[in-house]
Amino acid sequence: MKAEVIETIREMVGRTQRLRAKGKSIGFVPTMGALHEGHLSLMRRSRAENDVSVISIFVNPTQFAPGEDFEEYPRPIAEDVRKAEEAGVDLIFTTTPEEMYPTGYSTFVEEERVTRPLCGKTRPTFFRGVLTAVLKLCQIVRPHRVYFGEKDFQQCRAVQRMVSDFHLDVEIISCPIVREDDGLALSSRNVYLSASEREEALTIPKSLDLAESLVSEGVRDPAVLVARMTELITEIPSARIDYIETLSADDLSTIERLQGDVLVAVAVWIGKTRLIDNRVLAIG
Repeated sequence: MKAEVIETIREMVGRTQRLRAKGKSIGFVPTMGALHEGHLSLMRRSRAENDVSVISIFVNPTQFAPGEDFEEYPRPIAEDVRKAEEAGVDLIFTTTPEEMYPTGYSTFVEEERVTRPLCGKTRPTFFRGVLTAVLKLCQIVRPHRVYFGEKDFQQCRAVQRMVSDFHLDVEIISCPIVREDDGLALSSRNVYLSASEREEALTIPKSLDLAESLVSEGVRDPAVLVARMTELITEIPSARIDYIETLSADDLSTIERLQGDVLVAVAVWIGKTRLIDNRVLAIG
């Protein structure tokens, strides 16, 4: 199936306005490209649940802090288009930072609660950039449903909060993490890992397995859980922990006891590559 590639905001707005006028439902998957099976699973769901499926491929500069990998971020556009077409996407929106953020641009979105823990601590400008781009893309694409992967669990919660707070007429759908056969969560940044680092990165999902096992054994103290996970990860020479946290999965608030739906979230540097992962545990 051949997808239509749209390169300008004006053209994209006109296209989706016409689709809505015809009563077509629009599903949307925002991406930064470097597509993998995790992205493609979102696209297939969008295709199944909507009349028209749209993706964006836009490496958003405002979510990268100085010194992060904006310039190096993979941009295999031709391969991405091919993969998106195979997943049944109808429209591919690509644009440039210059069009999204023209000279004089000065308006940004900030969420002040669910973005504070986890990645918000060490990447303080990240969610400001993400939420601004997502709001702009929703205004451009005008989707009925937007699909996000739960590997970026905090991002999902932040976008859901923004949509609720701004009364946006769109449904945010979060979808399960897609993993390699050995358990590593799929990420566009996995390509940065050397063969040995790729093997060492498996300690991340193993630490989540450990957390689940400890909870099943009756551990309810978050500090004990974090300490045991830390011990496991620090056995890996190339690993450097950014965070290991246990929070309420509902609103990412701090918890003093492991009960209810608990998010166990980790961010770990393997060599020069920062990887995130999480698991939600339903604890009685």
